[in-house]
Amino acid sequence: MADVRSAVQRLYEELLTAWNDRDARRYAALFTEDGCLVGFDGSQVDGSEVEGHLTPIFADHPTASYVWRVQEVRSLGADAALLRARVGMVPPGQADVNPAVNAVQSLVAVRRDGVWRVALFHNTPAQYHGRPDLADAHTAQMREALGASVARG
Repeated sequence: MADVRSAVQRLYEELLTAWNDRDARRYAALFTEDGCLVGFDGSQVDGSEVEGHLTPIFADHPTASYVWRVQEVRSLGADAALLRARVGMVPPGQADVNPAVNAVQSLVAVRRDGVWRVALFHNTPAQYHGRPDLADAHTAQMREALGASVARG
């Protein structure tokens, strides 16, 4: 299980790093052709269309960068796994996360021909309605992650 956990976590990190680098081609290459991306706004994009979906976003909009903490990687069988994470986003030109766009993410990875790819990536706003303590804890955790990523630098 440790090998699966490591491989799937690496896949997830590659995905978010490709986003942070604003590299639609590299991001899309991590998906299976029949995979699915569910965006923060609820948009659903087939794996084969991810690059075309992201290219104009990266070209026309200054996107925020992710910081993250993986919460769990769980095997779903020999060739599938679920990863759950919390994320924060740092707006362009800023040095802190924007708590209004904290999110939780789920990634289902599948191994085909020995290669792990994204079958489903789901990004959901972390609103924590009526539970400010959870929202504050999420933001604090993202600030810790941001500090760690700056220190790794």
